[in-house]
Amino acid sequence: MKFIHGLAALGSLATVSAQSCNADNCLRAMRSPERIAEARAFCGTYTTATASIPAFATQACTGNVASRVSSACSCIATTSAPATSVPTPTASGCSPDGTYPAIPLPSGAFDLEGYAKENPIGPVSGGAGGPTTTISAGSTAASSALIAAVTGANPLTIIVEGEFALPARLRVNGANKSIIGGKNGTIARNGMTLINATNIIVQNLRFTGVLDNDCMTIQNTTRVWIDHNDLSSNPNIIKNGPDLYDGLMDVIRASDWITVSWNYFHDHYKASLVGNNDQFRAIDFGYLHLTYHHNYFRNLGTRGNAGRFGHQHLYNNYYKDFRYQAIHSRSDNQVLVEGNVFTGDTREALSTYGLVIPEDSPNTSPLGDFEIDGYANLGAENDFGGSGVNITQVGNFTTAPYSYKLTPLADVPALVVRYSGLGKL
Repeated sequence: MKFIHGLAALGSLATVSAQSCNADNCLRAMRSPERIAEARAFCGTYTTATASIPAFATQACTGNVASRVSSACSCIATTSAPATSVPTPTASGCSPDGTYPAIPLPSGAFDLEGYAKENPIGPVSGGAGGPTTTISAGSTAASSALIAAVTGANPLTIIVEGEFALPARLRVNGANKSIIGGKNGTIARNGMTLINATNIIVQNLRFTGVLDNDCMTIQNTTRVWIDHNDLSSNPNIIKNGPDLYDGLMDVIRASDWITVSWNYFHDHYKASLVGNNDQFRAIDFGYLHLTYHHNYFRNLGTRGNAGRFGHQHLYNNYYKDFRYQAIHSRSDNQVLVEGNVFTGDTREALSTYGLVIPEDSPNTSPLGDFEIDGYANLGAENDFGGSGVNITQVGNFTTAPYSYKLTPLADVPALVVRYSGLGKL
């Protein structure tokens, strides 16, 4: 395991990661899904004196093969002892691909934290103080009732039961609503858009099967809590590619003061984009304050999250098999990253490089730099595992402007897997 210790190590991190862990053709070939197991086994015993190098490595690592293979192996987690003197935890609490032990839920763990709680307007309360209505799928009348319920400004808690495959996107364009999944509460086919809304809670809902659009879009909306939901599409993310589906949860057009907590994002290519166009600086800059904490990201391609122009605080999230790139800060975006764990086939845990292609690094890509870089700061220590880290610019987002409870790093995988997603409230 590779640990980066807070801000004190950040200057050296930016230099080392840019030089040795850029995802060039050699490293990408060795980290590819079909080769990663073989590469880890090979790298576990590799030295520069090793004569027999796998064919796939010699084909990709042209030039000074031994040097390039050695550099790539230093960025790939193996079963051998760590190559650096950076401390390794004595007990991780789980195996990256094994079972997760039972772990008690800390007191207050599910309480609202982050930007949705502490902001200039006030904490999110959703439909608190208003009536509760239960809407069960199964008829046109039920669909119409759900569409009507999520509009207007009167406080209302809406319990959604069954699967709603609406003929168009569910547009939440009112205020003061709690939309909570009951038995098998599912939004399928066309997804949900929060637009021109405020003070919204979305909890315990499944979002799935939304083709050519986001499962959830948050647009020009403020004060939102997205909590304990399940968002997915299809496990064949490499075969399907990045464009069959769009994002699982995208946040755009000056949306602000949002907390995303205890959700299960999985089996999809593009997870969560914040700021969807590098030409929208005049619209987005100064907004897009989001907190992501205790989310489980599994079997994804990119964007966990990817941000432009805003501030995202990411803590205690668990990333497993994030195939290309997990956290990406670009176009003057700022991220504060702390207490997160990255395991499995996760090629790049964090990058601030601006190029927008699935395999976003290295800085020296012949394709050029299509966007300006973002910024990153590290707070409490993260476990980056064998994943690359490419911080090209250190930012000024060094401390979150609110109080929050950090889970001990060794407990993050077991706690997040056990208590994220549906049926945990």
